[in-house]
Amino acid sequence: MSGVNEIRSTFLDYFRKNGHEVVSSSPLVPRNDPTLMFTNAGMVQFKNVFTGLESRPYSTATTSQKCVRAGGKHNDLDNVGYTARHLTFFEMLGNFSFGDYFKEQAIEFAWNLVNKGFDLPKDRLLVTVYADDEEAATLWKKIAGFSDDKIIRIATSDNFWQMGDTGPCGPCSEIFIDQGEHVWGGPPGSPEEDGDRFLEFWNLVFMQFDQTAPGERTPLPRPSIDTGMGLERMACILQGVHSVFDTDLFRTLIGATEEVVGVKAEGDQAASFRVIADHLRSSAFLIADGVLPSNEGRGYVLRRIMRRAMRHMQLLGAREPLMYRLLPSLVSEMGRAYPELLRAEALISETLKLEEGKFRTTLSRGLSLLSDATDTLTNGDSLDGETAFKLYDTYGFPLDLTQDALRARGIGVDLTGFNDAMQRQKAEARASWSGSGDKATETVWFELKEKFGATEFLGYDTETAEGVIQAIVRDGAVVDSAALGETVQVIVNQTPFYGESGGQMGDTGIIRGDTATLSITDTVKKGEGLFVHQAMLSEGSLKTGDAVALEVDHARRSRLRANHSATHLLHEALREVLGTHVAQKGSLVAPERLRFDVSHPKPMSAEELQRVEEMANAIILQNAPVSTRLMSVDDAIAEGAMALFGEKYGDEVRVVSMGTGIDGAKAGKAYSVELCGGTHVRSTGDIGLVRILGESAVGSGVRRVEAVTAAGARAYLAEQDERVKALAGVLKVQPTELVSRVEALMDERKKLEKELADARRKLAMGGSQGAPAVEARDVGGVRFLGKAVLGVDAKDLKGLVDEAKTGLGSGVVLLIAVAEDGKASAVVGVTEDLTERMSAVDLVRVASGALGGKGGGGRPDMAQAGGPDGSKADEAIEAVAAAIAA
Repeated sequence: MSGVNEIRSTFLDYFRKNGHEVVSSSPLVPRNDPTLMFTNAGMVQFKNVFTGLESRPYSTATTSQKCVRAGGKHNDLDNVGYTARHLTFFEMLGNFSFGDYFKEQAIEFAWNLVNKGFDLPKDRLLVTVYADDEEAATLWKKIAGFSDDKIIRIATSDNFWQMGDTGPCGPCSEIFIDQGEHVWGGPPGSPEEDGDRFLEFWNLVFMQFDQTAPGERTPLPRPSIDTGMGLERMACILQGVHSVFDTDLFRTLIGATEEVVGVKAEGDQAASFRVIADHLRSSAFLIADGVLPSNEGRGYVLRRIMRRAMRHMQLLGAREPLMYRLLPSLVSEMGRAYPELLRAEALISETLKLEEGKFRTTLSRGLSLLSDATDTLTNGDSLDGETAFKLYDTYGFPLDLTQDALRARGIGVDLTGFNDAMQRQKAEARASWSGSGDKATETVWFELKEKFGATEFLGYDTETAEGVIQAIVRDGAVVDSAALGETVQVIVNQTPFYGESGGQMGDTGIIRGDTATLSITDTVKKGEGLFVHQAMLSEGSLKTGDAVALEVDHARRSRLRANHSATHLLHEALREVLGTHVAQKGSLVAPERLRFDVSHPKPMSAEELQRVEEMANAIILQNAPVSTRLMSVDDAIAEGAMALFGEKYGDEVRVVSMGTGIDGAKAGKAYSVELCGGTHVRSTGDIGLVRILGESAVGSGVRRVEAVTAAGARAYLAEQDERVKALAGVLKVQPTELVSRVEALMDERKKLEKELADARRKLAMGGSQGAPAVEARDVGGVRFLGKAVLGVDAKDLKGLVDEAKTGLGSGVVLLIAVAEDGKASAVVGVTEDLTERMSAVDLVRVASGALGGKGGGGRPDMAQAGGPDGSKADEAIEAVAAAIAA
């Protein structure tokens, strides 16, 4: 029972048998806390439950929460690989009570699981309690039979948890195990507490107060419990190892790395294997939760994690991308507990492979520059911050990789200098990571949601309805009424207006009452289920409690329906053409067009786009009814419905099915099946037609497809048809003859351009191939032709010089072409019989100098250079003549 997967299932099963709801791990991108970059604790998904802003159908819960600490306040990235327990990705096992049980039962649950479930010996265990929490100390004595010396009272904030400066808070009780005298360290609260002998593995938080101001606390009406046990730490304890990297899961991942790189995880190289194993987990789970590598925000943190692992792959001797080959081992170990890994395996693999290929170029260049910059440094020295910043800013070499590369040599980095150089970038980064939404305004929506409940949405079946005004909000505050000309936000008990979500824009339209008319400019969702109408009062006045009639803009809604349904068909067609790694990464469903972003590592060809369009239109022509069903999430996914992991789905979800597959694995089966809360056409034929306008890149590994449907597609094609007819008229041919006529014109143009170039060359050189010989002069016994030519492109000079050399037989040719902007290009040619006496390279540099330029290059018989001052062409010719005569 000591394997990681067994420990996880034992924990969850224990609490399930004790009446707890087993809740799936929330995504690593927090759903309900814009202040966090990543989910870093088990309680994050329950934050609003603890504060009372949200209610759940259960009062006790248990989870195995995936967590990342690699950015922002909680950042363990630099320590990973060099300590026994630091990880960027870890699992937090926890049990929670939302006003149900409190201290006694929480301690009893913990003690029974630790002592009986995990069979940890009592004589090796001890606990801490907050210094003032006599109740917890008494309960530990009563339930576990601990003596006073096994219950350590801590007076610091280490044993008092707070959500923030205000809000829920309470004392903690931590459970420790003594790992033995052979490990250095002392018990908590002692001078040696930072040692590893006494390992804390479970923290029980007793939320019993509400802090209203510093030093002011009142008892909570419903005290709650929040606990967290580190899964990896418990695995160390049960498997009798000191380091998390010696547990079964990490041994498997490290073994897979040994196999692909052909090196053993021994000696100084062991740290690299640990870094790779940990960072592989973080990278895979972040990609599965919708984060892709980029240069800002979460994507930048992911890129740092990936590139740090890839750097260590290189240290182990890898000469090609290899990280993606480790993914099957991770999926095999953790895919059953976290099925999102299975669903996203293809995307994770493609992303790892693409990013590692890109990084190898950056890595090679950066290491070379770093080596040059540190040639004279020795153990104890520091690389100057300006150079470290240049490596980062100019060459894309992150600071942590610079530090990592220098660590083995005992060389540090001047962080003060680096941070000074980074000041502007850091300010921009802080500005880009400012969270979302105004807290005061968002609180209004939570309060209204608690008061009125979710808005009932009627818009799947109707575009008109009646309702009652429940609330009017102006400038973030609830008001009783609104007057003519005011802009307000309105909540109605039921509405046919769709609130913007899932990429589909919100509805517009009209709301009418007995004394008011409101123009609705947008509809958005707030507070999970509250539909908020952005309104301008165009007639009369409005007050809370008024009965109103609501009418959606039908024409606009129809275009939105068609475009939204088309995104589903395009999604499936893209997966058929490009592969199952394709997953939606964002969309915009607007009335005029649709935009669809998908995960794909390279540009799509014209042929691929044509096949996607043809497949989607084939389903549209079936004119099959669009089926919508309400199902549980598990049942929907079991039936093949595509879901975006990280999206928050309720107990029931809408499953939208369209069309019947024509060939391949989809033949005879539902073509597109997705979880979707948007509005759709009644039949696929209502889409009319889909026309792809093009595709482009929007980020690393993400492509954007843009398209139009229905009237928009017809208008687009009509415009294209008019252009074709107009062009055919200009060329005086039938539209069917356009391509051949344009090709003929292009051939004719190429021929004329060649003839024109030949004519210009002859004119420049005196009208015949033999003319240059007549113009040549004797310079020190060498025939020299120096000439400034007009109307000749610089690229044609070498050909002219070759012709002139042929005409001379023996000698030197210098031709200078002066462009319209006054700049000059010079070419010198020396016949073969003279190359031992003089070099064209030396002579062209003389010409370049006279023209105000520097340098030049080529071969002894032919060289080219330039200069900014073409007015000095004659001086350049004479300078070369003088050089020949010297």
